[in-house]
Amino acid sequence: MRWIITTIVALVAGFAGAAAWDYSGFGSDRMRADLIAQPDWLPEAMNEYQALQMAEQIAPLRAELEAPYPGAVLGNPEGAITLVEFSDYACGYCRQTLADVNALIAANPDLKVVVREYPILSAGSADAARMALAAADQGRFEEFHNAMFAQDGPSMDGITAAATAAGVDLAAAQTAIEAGQYESQLQNNVFLGQTMRLSGTPAFVVGNQVLNGAVGAERIGEAIAEARDS
Repeated sequence: MRWIITTIVALVAGFAGAAAWDYSGFGSDRMRADLIAQPDWLPEAMNEYQALQMAEQIAPLRAELEAPYPGAVLGNPEGAITLVEFSDYACGYCRQTLADVNALIAANPDLKVVVREYPILSAGSADAARMALAAADQGRFEEFHNAMFAQDGPSMDGITAAATAAGVDLAAAQTAIEAGQYESQLQNNVFLGQTMRLSGTPAFVVGNQVLNGAVGAERIGEAIAEARDS
């Protein structure tokens, strides 16, 4: 019954506390009998509660989350649907997810993928993230992004090789990096990730959903479809 699920969500969220417990009839024999007969109602209510939490978490940050660092975009830069990806070049699961993201871009012409460099795994992660933003400044972000994930990891040699393969002007990039041009952007990305309580990388935000981990193209595609329909 829908009223039971709604009541459970309200109770879990702390709505009216003990008074809600009594008023709702949650403690009644009828409610207990219904929950015993339909044990799947409680997980459904918890899922709805988590969805409400996610939506409330995303809402005040949406504009900032979906505004890319200039050039750090994959897919359609003017796309109506925005998928935000928090990524680290030292993350094997991020490398694994690259093919999923590319497949989703091919299947969704209206998809804009905002990549947020989230260098949390190693010192090399931050070095690669800075070079990625330098590549974005030069209009070579996608090329560097793909080339970097073709490397074994974010070593300095690997970063240089990826940047060279992507056609990045290394001297100009190094000048910008040494000037600290990208530090505020990286700090803000980490702040956003911590505020969103992301559990690691990759992590995706689309519509009112946060997807943690390499969840696969099908699951991300479902979230994209739900965002489009909302």
